[in-house]
Amino acid sequence: MKITDIRFTVIGESPVVRVLTDEGIDGFGAAERAKPYLRTHVLELLPALLGEDPTNVERCMTRIRHRGGFKPWGSAVSAVEIALWDIAGKAAGIPVYKLLGGKVRDRVRVYNGAVRKEMTSFTPEDYARDTRAQMASPEGFTIIKQGIAFHSQMKSSVPDFTLADQRTSPLPGYLTRGPLTEKGMKLLVECVAAMKDVLGDDVGLALDCGPGWTVPDAIRFARSVEEYNILWLEDLVAGDYTPSPAAHLFREITRATSTPIHTGEQIYLRQNFRELIETRAVSVVGPDPCDVGGIAELKWIAEYADLHGILMAPHGTGNGIVGLAALVHVCATLPDNYVAFEYTTGRPEWWYDIVSGLPDPIVRDGFIDVWDGPGLGIAFDVERSRQYLPEQDRYFFD
Repeated sequence: MKITDIRFTVIGESPVVRVLTDEGIDGFGAAERAKPYLRTHVLELLPALLGEDPTNVERCMTRIRHRGGFKPWGSAVSAVEIALWDIAGKAAGIPVYKLLGGKVRDRVRVYNGAVRKEMTSFTPEDYARDTRAQMASPEGFTIIKQGIAFHSQMKSSVPDFTLADQRTSPLPGYLTRGPLTEKGMKLLVECVAAMKDVLGDDVGLALDCGPGWTVPDAIRFARSVEEYNILWLEDLVAGDYTPSPAAHLFREITRATSTPIHTGEQIYLRQNFRELIETRAVSVVGPDPCDVGGIAELKWIAEYADLHGILMAPHGTGNGIVGLAALVHVCATLPDNYVAFEYTTGRPEWWYDIVSGLPDPIVRDGFIDVWDGPGLGIAFDVERSRQYLPEQDRYFFD
């Protein structure tokens, strides 16, 4: 079997990659919905893979892995890697999880990052109201994650929240950083208390916090919420399009508090997790399979983290249905340091009409049953899908 072509399109809000072979078996990969601009990066990988056997996944990856980089540029490589595993599973007639070593668990826990409405105000009452709505979701999530501080519009909509200059950014909501005011810190703790008052001990709470914090503020906040048993504080000082793991800063915070600290969604390749893991700079790592270099790369990181007593909670909120399938398969194979992955949805809703193979309902009581179809176990209804292709990509399924 040989690779004959690589194609890229955006279906609805989801960037999708298709790898074709001379035996008529194709594979699909995905990138986050925030990256519709990856066409050139994906298609430039074809010369390195043309004529290669896609079932030799690692051999193929040695030809393209060096062409990626920290989020967002590892996405092209990651999407192709996922598509290669899809082909390998289809060619062998077995699900991808079996190629990765087989299931450790028959169902995987997910946490809610995607089933929510955008918040426009940020009082404790607003957070309590939003938390109640998430608890009422039919998925029955056992863990929810809320964006606060620099991973929300609190910094710009709450007067005197921070001492930082409010600079504009091409990525709204990100990349402002600086010290909090005393007022801002007090508000954050009150919001956490309001959410925990709603959740009790029935549903776990994780907080997506940044990046943007100073180390002293991060330590103060982490200590202030210790009594609430937060599952983790995510990306306090790095993450979301920052070009460094910042292990030395995370280590200071982790050693100063019992509240677990989490990072990793922006990091590309295992090498860039090494210091975070070996120095135990964080308590939880959360690589995204659509950014880290693919699903085999994520599994390697999970196993190495497990050796060092670090938990694994993969990112994935924007990865769409193809990304969801990749997460289910790899997370089924991870060691017992696995906590949950961030649930991702199809946007728009018609995505669920063009893909088959998913459980119904997908999430039940906060878990997804691992399905057994070959490859990633999902298939496009090509005729239904064609109507949603951009004009320039009408050939995508040909």
